[in-house]
Amino acid sequence: MFFRFPPDARWNPERSLVEFGIGVGEYEGVVRISRRVFQILLPETPTPERCLEAYHLHRTRLEIIAERKVRRRRLTDDGNVEITGRDLREREAAPTTSRSRRRTPVSSSRQDRHSARRTRQPPRSDERMVGLQLWC
Repeated sequence: MFFRFPPDARWNPERSLVEFGIGVGEYEGVVRISRRVFQILLPETPTPERCLEAYHLHRTRLEIIAERKVRRRRLTDDGNVEITGRDLREREAAPTTSRSRRRTPVSSSRQDRHSARRTRQPPRSDERMVGLQLWC
């Protein structure tokens, strides 16, 4: 699947959000990101100009999120995409296939052995001397 993102990002003053287009195959839609979401990305108050600037700075990340939502068919009632704060906080590299490797839990005895190895301290100098005296 090849996604298309036309360079048409704009501020929608009626809804107080940034909108940009998305397309894949026959599907054409609009991605919407509200001003509140930009509070996560911006260190200052999100004005319309700052929101558009933040969109351009984080464009790749936002497009990846939009692609993921279209693939998972998480569209709004009108068939468009809405990016939320939760989408931004979601791990970017989350596995999407069933073939992904899952970690198996480590048994407590095995975990104890590994932690013991990590916490073992080198012998003190006086302990080394005792060992040398035994050899002499």
